[in-house]
Amino acid sequence: MNPQHIDEKRLVKRLPARPLDSHKGLFGKVVVIGGASGMAGAALLTARAALKSGAGSVHVVLLAGNPPAVDFLQPELMLHDAESPLPPATVRVIGCGMGCDAVARNLLQDSLQSQIALVLDADALNLIALHAELRELLAQRSAPSVLTPHPGEAARLLACSTADIQSNRMASVQELAKIFACTVLLKGAGSLCATQDGVFINTTGNPGMSGPGMGDVLSGIIAAFIAQGLNTDDATLLAVSLHGAAGDALAKQRIAIGMTASELTDQTRRLLNQWRSI
Repeated sequence: MNPQHIDEKRLVKRLPARPLDSHKGLFGKVVVIGGASGMAGAALLTARAALKSGAGSVHVVLLAGNPPAVDFLQPELMLHDAESPLPPATVRVIGCGMGCDAVARNLLQDSLQSQIALVLDADALNLIALHAELRELLAQRSAPSVLTPHPGEAARLLACSTADIQSNRMASVQELAKIFACTVLLKGAGSLCATQDGVFINTTGNPGMSGPGMGDVLSGIIAAFIAQGLNTDDATLLAVSLHGAAGDALAKQRIAIGMTASELTDQTRRLLNQWRSI
């Protein structure tokens, strides 16, 4: 069975309209959990992407000791330390630069036991691969979840090698979706997304996007679309297509070598607004 192609023009029309009396409460709350010592940037990249993709408000829970009180590049974000109560959320993104210590594990367990929509990335996936009880919690969730593994993370989840994943990406993404009963995005050239309607392939993106933080940005975009009311399948499909198309737009400007995740976020916002106006 061949994967289907993503119709991003149809999906973008499912985002809610913004009436004259709009306010931030209409467009959801994203909580990003991650950013252990030395990795705060990963969580901030995710949060900035969620904000610039239309989420009503974005909180960041940082696991680093003595975390910053404000993101001076994006002061609209609300920053918290890991000892504070978790803010209420429409959707949580958990794992970006989070680490795998006991604090991270407890926050992940709390999230898996919640009725909040989840986007699971990076160290959240590594922890799930390590601990059978976390795998069971994920598989039994009634609230929606999205997994966003790269091939190495997918291999750990399926207890095989990265080469095994890459040799049959279609079967791998379907197996992950079956085991964990959720939307799964297997990243890489020609990212595959397993949904309730089958498997879709993303045809946007280019080698200039093979830099740090690109996956963090993608997770933030997915979360923003869930926060605004899309289901996890539609949010993931629209986000991965938009993310890659933003990279293609930068490449056309001859920004391929040295393309950064930060500038991709701004290009994503421009392109999203263009798509919405068509």
